[in-house]
Amino acid sequence: MKTETKSIIKGGIAGGVVYAGIMVGFDYTDGQDFRIWRFIFNALFFGICMGFITRNSLKKQAEKRNKN
Repeated sequence: MKTETKSIIKGGIAGGVVYAGIMVGFDYTDGQDFRIWRFIFNALFFGICMGFITRNSLKKQAEKRNKN
């Protein structure tokens, strides 16, 4: 697996889990119980978004290096 692909996957997983954890914290402060499906949805949705953002960022950096 390429280094770029590993970075995208790691960034997506880390971002998704952190975001979902923060959302669970907000749920607890509102007095709601832990809901596994909501946690998984938040982690997947935000993780996929972070993966795309990381991918685009790495592409732009590669294009800048190739131009110079």
